[in-house]
Amino acid sequence: MNISKLKKAALVALTSVGALIATAGSAFAAAPKIDSGDTAWMITSSALVLMMTIPGLALFYAGMVRRKNVLATMAQSFGATCVITVLWMIIGYSIAFTPNPDASWNQFIGGFAYLFLKPMGLNAVSSLAGTIPESVYMFFQMTFAIITPALIAGALADRMKFSAFLWFMALWLLFVYCPIAHWVWGGGWLGTLGALDYAGGTVVHLNAGTAGLVTCLVLGKRIGYGNENMAPHNLVLSVIGASLLWVGWFGFNAGSAVTANVNAGMAAAATQIATAAASLGWMFAEWLVAKKPSVLGMISGAVAGLVAITPASGFVDPTGALIIGLAAGVVCYISAVWMKKLFGYDDALDAWGVHGVGGALGAMLTGAFASNAINSASKGWLYDGNIGQMLIQFYDVAAVFVYCGVGTFIILKVIDMIIGLRVSPEVEVEGLDINLHGETVHG
Repeated sequence: MNISKLKKAALVALTSVGALIATAGSAFAAAPKIDSGDTAWMITSSALVLMMTIPGLALFYAGMVRRKNVLATMAQSFGATCVITVLWMIIGYSIAFTPNPDASWNQFIGGFAYLFLKPMGLNAVSSLAGTIPESVYMFFQMTFAIITPALIAGALADRMKFSAFLWFMALWLLFVYCPIAHWVWGGGWLGTLGALDYAGGTVVHLNAGTAGLVTCLVLGKRIGYGNENMAPHNLVLSVIGASLLWVGWFGFNAGSAVTANVNAGMAAAATQIATAAASLGWMFAEWLVAKKPSVLGMISGAVAGLVAITPASGFVDPTGALIIGLAAGVVCYISAVWMKKLFGYDDALDAWGVHGVGGALGAMLTGAFASNAINSASKGWLYDGNIGQMLIQFYDVAAVFVYCGVGTFIILKVIDMIIGLRVSPEVEVEGLDINLHGETVHG
């Protein structure tokens, strides 16, 4: 009898130990583990995206302004990088990518648990990425936050105070970019709705383009606009800048896979195809209309293709990328050249025409060409018969456009009321370089 009880007790003990081992093993298997290959790729991608702003965007924009404003234009990209880096560390990452403890508020804005990144330990793994340190994921998203407001500088070139610009960058990041990034990527309502934005067609480009359009309307036209020659002073700088943007964009799009896998590979291929197609589309459209294919047109077309493929890059096949690129080249050419003339607004470097229109176009075409065979998280209209995705994409585009437009207008009006937005006519005529920074470009 005692032996029988002993056997039963032993059996129960062994069963319990086995269950504990199985549970521990399951928990261990489910626990996120840092992958060195993914981490290396994401650090590289982050550096590539940072290169897009400095020096890529700085050179691209600086070459297209007049000589008297070259340094001021480059200072905007550099200054934005510094301000946004610090703000992202203090509060930006927290409200964009960490959950809000109130579930209803989490649809619109993140929480404040990560102020100054205090909970981020050395070995913390990103819950949004899974196989890379959270510090790397934070850094990667920081580079997106840097370039987005910096893109707006293309619309306000030649006429905004540097102090006002820095205030605008800071406030716009916190009150426009971070909420929208949370809506789409941080667990907010647009992501929950099913909006497809692989690398920032609406979060980055439509957002920045819309802000650029509002900013140039609020600022008004440059002195002499339409009467004076305001042609780019050095397209060599712009070509170098565009080339750096093209290369850096592989970190932007392929890096958004957040892992070194087949998705990153397809996103890189789609990016290359769409960019080349868009450059050709813009070039041939301009050749047909203006009788000459300009270098400025070729590089502008390439950037338009990069913008349009951004939301689609991880969801479409090469054919979809080709069509999106060709469409972007032609549509953005019409927008940047003809729409601006028709409505008469002074978007100095075509931030709206390229980034706003290109981002919206790319977002809508993502809904058309997304393929479940490429990414199981997506089902588009043309390949998978999911026409409802087009409606979701429209909601995404409309929400970003309206919120950004209203938010940008309010921020600009507040800054204008307190310190003023625009330089004096004398400063604008003489040049921003010497008056705002005490330096000039020689040679």
